[in-house]
Amino acid sequence: MKARVGSFIVVLLLLTLSFTVFAFDPETFVYVAGAGGPQTLDPAAAYDTASGEIIHYVYDNLFEYVGGDLNNIGPMLATAVPTVENGLMSEDGLTIRVPIRQGVKFHNGAELTPEDVKYSFVRGMLADPAGGPMWMFFEPLLGVQTMADVIAMAGGPSDFVDITEVDPAILRKAYDLVDATIEVDGNDIVFHLANPYPPFINILTKGGSWSSIVCKDWMIANGAWDGNPDTWPKWYDQALEEMTLYDKACGTGPFKLDTWDKSGAQVLLSRFDDYWRGPASLKNVVIKNIPEFATRLLMLRAGDADAIYVGQQDLPQVRNIPGVTVVDGLPQITNTVLFFSFTIPIEGNEDLVGSGKLDGNGIPSDFFADVNIRKAFAYAFDYEAYLNEVVLGAGQIPKGPFPQSLPYVNTEQEYFYHDLEKATEYFKQAFGGEVWEKGFKVGIVYNTGNDARKTALEILEFNIERINPKFQVEVIGLEWATVLDKLRSASLPVFVMGWLMDFPDTHNFAVPFMHSTGTFAGYCGQGLIDLAKEKFDALIDAGIKATDPEEREKIYHELQRLYVDLAIGMPFMEPTTHRVMRDWVQGFEYCPAYAANFDLYKISKVQK
Repeated sequence: MKARVGSFIVVLLLLTLSFTVFAFDPETFVYVAGAGGPQTLDPAAAYDTASGEIIHYVYDNLFEYVGGDLNNIGPMLATAVPTVENGLMSEDGLTIRVPIRQGVKFHNGAELTPEDVKYSFVRGMLADPAGGPMWMFFEPLLGVQTMADVIAMAGGPSDFVDITEVDPAILRKAYDLVDATIEVDGNDIVFHLANPYPPFINILTKGGSWSSIVCKDWMIANGAWDGNPDTWPKWYDQALEEMTLYDKACGTGPFKLDTWDKSGAQVLLSRFDDYWRGPASLKNVVIKNIPEFATRLLMLRAGDADAIYVGQQDLPQVRNIPGVTVVDGLPQITNTVLFFSFTIPIEGNEDLVGSGKLDGNGIPSDFFADVNIRKAFAYAFDYEAYLNEVVLGAGQIPKGPFPQSLPYVNTEQEYFYHDLEKATEYFKQAFGGEVWEKGFKVGIVYNTGNDARKTALEILEFNIERINPKFQVEVIGLEWATVLDKLRSASLPVFVMGWLMDFPDTHNFAVPFMHSTGTFAGYCGQGLIDLAKEKFDALIDAGIKATDPEEREKIYHELQRLYVDLAIGMPFMEPTTHRVMRDWVQGFEYCPAYAANFDLYKISKVQK
């Protein structure tokens, strides 16, 4: 009866929509996402796609990719791109001078100054929220990964728990080290790098939410760091919700933040009429998050949405809808990965780890610290089935952690494949044979609304449970916010996430996937952090400092080999992407670096 009632409601809704005459609004753009809303609007903390999308529309960067071309960087809030040839970059690459555009206004009416630019980056480094993107500034400017590392450089402890316990004199020295890396010289900003860092300009380019320029005076007036060298610890590593820009914004971008309705998963933006490049065609932007594809599809058909998120497996349902355009085969520099947590909390995590013991009714904390378990999972997955049947051939099977379109990747690297005999062999070796004899029970997690990830885990579940009737795998969908909360406490035994490049360099995948301070090391527990310190950190540091291409290639090939040999994670897809929109959407331009689905400054709506 329940199914029949549900069907009746859907039919009724379709009939209602078929008789609805919507009012075409050329000045309002509605995009309906499906995988989760933003987590924060602070550029110093945002490190998820949904947050980056909003920041993209509200803020500008120093540089941009011209025409979406990753090989063509042009000035944005800067007036020139530094090179050795134009004299704005030193021969050794350690000093980079950036002239700042004049006459640019923030949303509050204040005019952009070089002081705002310096404040944006220094404030971000001093705040350094855990798991955030600030490593991309620490590494080139100071040769370390975190603000805690800078404190250690200044003579402080390397393992402090509470920053208030650190000697204030040490904290002041740490501040001075950060402050010295960025200099205001007239109308220029001068960056002083610790080592040559080829992708540094890319880090400052549009698409990188972390390098968005904020308004110093507005920030201070709204409770952010006051610029005092001695007060900054107050704002160090705050919870996302406590940060000034968590749900506020004041940028120089083409759109202003009006409201972020967290309960309704909706963000409203409005046009900034004083935008330095001239006002956008669109006046209003609505970004909704609706996990159910059926609802998104109805909105698209009805004209209530200008564009929607459509999973690859659902594309056949939208290809022949009158008035709908599908642009697919768009290149991405990304990996979709199955991650293993090496050290899993037991208490309060029973829904995922069961008994917390190797007794057939759960898993112990160190279950995935056994390389045999990780390899067994990797050989149990059917990569070809996922590629052909789920994402309909839109992508390729990886060769390790580095997307094959990047430089210094060994495309001949031997990789995992679907082989249940090999999976069985590794399961029998795990924990000295105890896993095979006793069995296990584990929950594996995807974010609700992402049906492709759900299907991937179901493929894994099906094959693992075929191997031994004592093996129990439960595929569990959690809301995106819950997933992120559990990730921060390294509480997910197995989870699927994608990593879209921050900048187009192999190093950008080595750090988050393999470095002890990388994003996923924190998500995967102390066991992986310890392993990374032993096996990966020194190699990664050497790779980015190497100026000889042959040397870089040798280092990244070795990192790739180690990642696969140790089965740190299981990359299973390098997908292409697509966009689905009404055919009245004009001016679409794609860039692989942008989290945003659309560059809305260039978008207009013209009814055909």
